[in-house]
Amino acid sequence: MIKRILAATAVVLAATAPAFAHLDPVEHGSFAAGFTHPLFGLDHILAMVAVGLWAASIGAGENLKNAIWIVPAAFVVTMAIGFGAAIIGVPMPFVEPVILASVIFIGIMVALALPLPVLGVAGVVAFFAFFHGHAHGEEMGDAGAWGYAAGFVAATIVLHAAGVALGLLAGRLLAGARGVIFTRIAGVVTALGGIWIAIAG
Repeated sequence: MIKRILAATAVVLAATAPAFAHLDPVEHGSFAAGFTHPLFGLDHILAMVAVGLWAASIGAGENLKNAIWIVPAAFVVTMAIGFGAAIIGVPMPFVEPVILASVIFIGIMVALALPLPVLGVAGVVAFFAFFHGHAHGEEMGDAGAWGYAAGFVAATIVLHAAGVALGLLAGRLLAGARGVIFTRIAGVVTALGGIWIAIAG
């Protein structure tokens, strides 16, 4: 079962890897350009799916219910703030390195499966989210800010939801130690993906 889930995960990631340039907002519309922007960057995909996976693996019961809403929400809200900072011209150094660091760090934290407080995890992902949002703003081009922002926020929520669903599914279908092993493997794969992107780039 673990092999099947890992294979499905690999197929999804491969299918969403960037194959062409970002959509032209003039031709396709601002929302479409914004929605596809995170999907054309493997670093964004890995980080956002990992956020959902981390949220789904840091607790149980009421703590889990809180985590799967609070952690992704912290990312989305702070990402929007980072986007706003970019479009009004606030400079931010090391945007791309921090985005890559987010992939590696969150992957490691998922792999370690540490019992951390929900608000602590939310604070960590919020820090990284600001840089993801700033990158979206820097690459907005000719798109309209509102439509573009709505697009990448929607895509981010979808990716977070995919990570949460993956974590919950692993916990339900692979009860006990096997579910933890799968989550840890997914974290290692995420971190290695971030390292690979850093080396390849």
